[in-house]
Amino acid sequence: MAGAGGRGRGISVEPAVLAARFAGALHEAGVPVGPDRAARFAAALRLIPPDTRDRLYWTARTTLASDSTQLPPFDAVFARIFGDDQPPVDLADSRGDPTAPPLPNVPSETRPTPPDDRPADRAPSGSGTHSGAGAGAPGDPRAVPALASSAERLQHTAFAELSDVEIEAVRRVVREVVLATPRRRTRRSRASTRNGERIDVRKTVRNARKTGGDPVELVHRRRRRRPRPLVLLCDVSGSMEPYTRVFLALLHGSVAGARAEAFVFATRLTRLTRPLARRDPDLALARAASAAPDWSGGTRLAGSLHRFLDDYGRRGLARGAVVVILSDGWAQDEPSEVALQMARLRRLAYRIVWINPRKAAPGFAPKVGGMAAALPYCDAFVSGHSLAALSEVAAAVSFDRKGSN
Repeated sequence: MAGAGGRGRGISVEPAVLAARFAGALHEAGVPVGPDRAARFAAALRLIPPDTRDRLYWTARTTLASDSTQLPPFDAVFARIFGDDQPPVDLADSRGDPTAPPLPNVPSETRPTPPDDRPADRAPSGSGTHSGAGAGAPGDPRAVPALASSAERLQHTAFAELSDVEIEAVRRVVREVVLATPRRRTRRSRASTRNGERIDVRKTVRNARKTGGDPVELVHRRRRRRPRPLVLLCDVSGSMEPYTRVFLALLHGSVAGARAEAFVFATRLTRLTRPLARRDPDLALARAASAAPDWSGGTRLAGSLHRFLDDYGRRGLARGAVVVILSDGWAQDEPSEVALQMARLRRLAYRIVWINPRKAAPGFAPKVGGMAAALPYCDAFVSGHSLAALSEVAAAVSFDRKGSN
């Protein structure tokens, strides 16, 4: 991690070490931070690299502070550890109090930017807030900055239960999620003076000319390592509509950050890698929506997998890749057809991760035909229904089998 310190300074600390030390300092200051919150903060640091002080502040605050009374000691400890002259200013200090004095005139570079920095006049007129008493009525501009204190709700509430304003806040966070695949050895090699798989005789002899012909230092070669390809297949049928908006933000962030290949499917398969490669998220998602004419239609899971394997998978896109399927498994295809295509995918992919938001429902069991047929071919089966559940998704994608190359 770099850039987690103050301006002009960087740190290189393991997320677990940083989380443990910062949580310990908060505990000494009277903030009730336990091991569970410290573990959540460490997981969040792996999902959202703290390359700026603002991002580190909000990642720490949303995972470690659960009550407004904890904010003064939290800000003091954060400023002391990360070397800021003034404690960060909470832009929601006046929430719910129309007579509250204006915020102090603090230079913008000394205070973090809140997660939802959208101008108040752009708040949807029909949206509400779940931040408790004192927040504005639907359409009140104070409803947008009030989201800064609703960390617990945004973290653990299913995406389908969030309001439109909260969904926008969540999408901004999800776009920063890093899905890192395990690394594999390539055919190419590079020189290594410390260790390697074999001696580079040519370079060793060439270097020996500088020492009178004596090979003082042996030069080795070792095979390069690079991340495995990442392929995401997202179900955009009607049954997945409550989760599609957030999952598309995950696809957009993965295409931009991990160079993933992105596809959506309902009654047909559509490749969205190029439309989602744009930096502007709104423009990227608008182009993606126009590229998939079967949005919110039925689900042809087997047919979509068949098209992916024939047109892209067998040509190398799925070979040795981590394939992530985001679907509830409610397919119109015969289960035997779904099993056939999943078996084909299993022979090509390094790992198959299935994300089903219905898995988090009480009493859930994969008894639906498509889901039941696909499950035996999956390496991981997770829900991904909330921000907190995305840490399990990231862990499933980055898992590396022992002894793999």
